[in-house]
Amino acid sequence: MSTVSTKTTSSPGANGISASAERYVTKGKLSVASELLNFIESSALPNSQTDALAFWQGFEKVLESLMPLNKALLNERETLQKQIDDFHRVDANAPANEYKSFLSTIGYLQAPPIPKSIETQNVDAEIATMAGPQLVVPINNARYALNAVNARWGSLYDALYGTDVISDEGGAEAKGAYNPARGNKVILKAREYLDTIAPLNVGSHVGSQDYQLRDAGLSITLADGSETTLQDPSQLIGFQGEIESPTAILVSHNGLHAEIQFDNSHPIGKTDPAGMKDIVLEAAITTIMDCEDSVAAVDAEDKTLVYQNWLGLMQGNLRIQLDKGDKTFTRSMNPDREYRSLQNEKITLSGRSLMFIRNVGHLMTNSAILFEGEEIPEGIMDAMITSLIAKHDLLNNSPFKNAKENSIYIVKPKMHGPDEVAFTNRLFSSVEQVLGLAKNTIKIGIMDEERRTSLNLGACIQAANERVVFINTGFLDRTGDEIHTSMLKGAFAPKAEIKTRPWLNAYELANVATGLNFGLSGRAQIGKGMWPIPDQMANMMAVKIGHPKTGANTAWVPSPTAATLHALHYHQIDVFEQQRNILSDNKNAHLDYIDTILEIPLMEKGAKLSPQEVTNELDNNVQGILGYVVRWVHQGIGCSKVPDINGVGLMEDRATLRISSQHIANWLEHGLVTAEQVNESLQRMAALVDSQNESDAEYIPMLPDLANSIGFQAAKDLIFLGKEQPSGYTEPLLHARRREMKAKLKDAAS
Repeated sequence: MSTVSTKTTSSPGANGISASAERYVTKGKLSVASELLNFIESSALPNSQTDALAFWQGFEKVLESLMPLNKALLNERETLQKQIDDFHRVDANAPANEYKSFLSTIGYLQAPPIPKSIETQNVDAEIATMAGPQLVVPINNARYALNAVNARWGSLYDALYGTDVISDEGGAEAKGAYNPARGNKVILKAREYLDTIAPLNVGSHVGSQDYQLRDAGLSITLADGSETTLQDPSQLIGFQGEIESPTAILVSHNGLHAEIQFDNSHPIGKTDPAGMKDIVLEAAITTIMDCEDSVAAVDAEDKTLVYQNWLGLMQGNLRIQLDKGDKTFTRSMNPDREYRSLQNEKITLSGRSLMFIRNVGHLMTNSAILFEGEEIPEGIMDAMITSLIAKHDLLNNSPFKNAKENSIYIVKPKMHGPDEVAFTNRLFSSVEQVLGLAKNTIKIGIMDEERRTSLNLGACIQAANERVVFINTGFLDRTGDEIHTSMLKGAFAPKAEIKTRPWLNAYELANVATGLNFGLSGRAQIGKGMWPIPDQMANMMAVKIGHPKTGANTAWVPSPTAATLHALHYHQIDVFEQQRNILSDNKNAHLDYIDTILEIPLMEKGAKLSPQEVTNELDNNVQGILGYVVRWVHQGIGCSKVPDINGVGLMEDRATLRISSQHIANWLEHGLVTAEQVNESLQRMAALVDSQNESDAEYIPMLPDLANSIGFQAAKDLIFLGKEQPSGYTEPLLHARRREMKAKLKDAAS
């Protein structure tokens, strides 16, 4: 297969969206954008033990086989949605048992399989047998990606000092270079946490005066001068420095490590009676490098950057230059951490978070590659190219090792039911054949964020029972799909009230119960969703402990600092013990929750909202949409801290738009708001969002010309065309508007 011609063309994308013009090189039936082709052939393929000709020929065969099936699955989504719409049109007040029976009749709700433990093999400990925080970051942002991969270890002192977990009371504000009053509070709080991490036979780490390594283990001199040891001597793993004067002592608790650091010359250590300068926690044990909801990637240029950064991580050479004050420094991937045991044996722990890669779902196509002139499904493109890149890790083409078990971990989002999981399983098998990988090298993370998946989660797991390494829940996308699926049933409750309804708790509990009943404990992750408010860590510490309590062995956090703090929850809760207790008490719980999950969170009968309540809910939704859309469409930023209507910074990605746009579309459908009210709110909130972003030099205001603001028009589309969007997804409209914006910026630059 060789280059036949080079051409410039454009083609229709998903839902008839026109692709931006790309320069293509022909490879058999494929036309590959030259920028992406050059990257694959000059960077991704070399040293991958994959022949270029075989790669392109194999890619072509995969597309020829699977593109029709991909389309058929999307058609099935629309067919089922039409049947549900028709059912609600005929009788929106049908009894619950009649509705459930109808969903079974059309195949939306399937008979649950008898639980059978998954058979996934070669799974890294960070996924299978460890419990801890998980980061999700946009892979097209190299700085975020490096920060995340290096967040495997975090300073507890820094995390406490820089957040509201430590109060400002008593003159303890975080002011100047260092505030000793605040520092003393930090040290006290950290020592209290150390009592949980490394419990003592007697006494407390608070005020401890000395830590000595002896043949029998660790000896601690307490504040009163007495000596004690660890309650469990096996917690002592190793040390750094000299055994007589260690610079760090490594302990393990609930499967996570903590490093107690000493330095009598350090500004903190020299004021500490034991010379303790910090406690460093093993924190983000896994990270999802995201190609999907947190990324704005709409063409070959964007996708090439995504793949370049992923290759840099897999080859260990991703680095960026950063300026801090008058200094420039390079940030790269952290090395492993080395220790010695008391028996003088070398101990090596990973210095980096284990990386998943999240591909896009089945819906979108991308103009970066055409098959017989047609845009290919972006999910198939991601699977092929990100797996090719991950092969470099398997071949040890890096100074670092990501997956010690030689697996590739791909999170697959937005799958609707077991047939779509089975399709992904087949796709991964095809990719393995093209790349010469062993069967089931590619593992799958199933995101339980669509209603049909929640109701059939056991069958979804069973459809890929030799690959599953991850399931999770997420309120935003799951609620967006809930609203879109039942759009014609009635008006939904306000968003805050939706969170309190029984269906949501049932969904969260059923996810864990199903995962446990299908044998995920000790083999895979059961995860929970994001804490969205990065500036409210005290609140996070009070609330997010609920995730490990429910038996989830990972949960998403918005920053490395949050990961360090959330790691404390996994020292407080033994998640695997929780899982054992849940499983023994809830053998059939995964079935018991289905009826509750089907309770659609509509407005209560007879309930009425005041005009002010309606306006407040509408403004809140509209402001959230505009605040995120303008960054996505105008600036190509897929994830950032966006101020809400009250100025509180929230970590937002595309799921925010789905729930908010579907909620307004539902209220329009049922007459709770009018088009005039929505337009009036859009104009007022545009002014607010513009004012909130005044300090951003790169921000492109919507006002005064709203008619020609591409971002503003995108927000309108999301609302007024929301009912017609496939599954309520925002991607088709966003991609179209982002391409339009890129073309406008390019024209302006020329």
